[in-house]
Amino acid sequence: MISVLGLVVLIVMVFGGFALTGGNLGVVLHALPHEMLIIGGAAAGATLVATDLKGIKAMGAGFAAIVKGPRYKKADYSAAIFLTARLMKMFRNDGAVAVEPHIEDPGSSSIFAEYPQFLKDHVFVHLVTDSIRLLVVSTGTLSPYAVEEVIDTAIETHHTAALKPVERLQTMSDALPALGIVAAVLGVIKTMASIDKPPAILGAMIGSALVGTFLGVLLSYGIVGPAAARLKAVLEADGEIYLVVRRVIVASLKGQPQPLVIEAARTAIGPDNQPSFSEVFDGLRAAR
Repeated sequence: MISVLGLVVLIVMVFGGFALTGGNLGVVLHALPHEMLIIGGAAAGATLVATDLKGIKAMGAGFAAIVKGPRYKKADYSAAIFLTARLMKMFRNDGAVAVEPHIEDPGSSSIFAEYPQFLKDHVFVHLVTDSIRLLVVSTGTLSPYAVEEVIDTAIETHHTAALKPVERLQTMSDALPALGIVAAVLGVIKTMASIDKPPAILGAMIGSALVGTFLGVLLSYGIVGPAAARLKAVLEADGEIYLVVRRVIVASLKGQPQPLVIEAARTAIGPDNQPSFSEVFDGLRAAR
């Protein structure tokens, strides 16, 4: 929601400042729809050329994420530790037979049912279940470092794919000033075709043409570019929870005692969402 507030502040300050300094908003507002049609249409067309339907949907989901902010809150990071640690402890103490129903059908798992916020995150669910499934189906002792490499690859692959909408938005942001020039040039061509008009009319037409340049720059550096930066920050924040899963599984495989396993996962969480030592351990006792 803070992003929406920022957009409102941007518009009020730019157009309000222009009006307060004696600028004629009427000229800008008159030209705005036509210039927006040219610039926005060109940007949309260029995006369609550069991507596919799946990419367009991902960009739409990206805009929703910008408004909503990160998916996970502080309590969810503790929950991720509890969920993964309980499954790993069950695998270590009770064996593959006990843990297998939980990883084969998470939707019916009594453990996953206690943490419903993760069931809609297919990446999270697959990261947990596939990593433990790898331990279940393997014969002999797996190297913790080999498992860590597999998990790192899975996280990196997801992160690369998740950032594609950011790249598309940034590309659009880079193109918008040039598209604004295109709109301005078209306006100048229109003005030159009316060179016999009175100076007042020509001045208004030139002013309307310059709105295209103004709009392209404003959209690029004031809206689309910051939106790309915000989306990247949101996606990177959401990606932290996968590092929690990684730390719990790898530390457990290395035979570390559970307090060290939990602390390894807790310290992988950024300061904004990192629970305290007592919060994690008290919560883990309550979850047993």
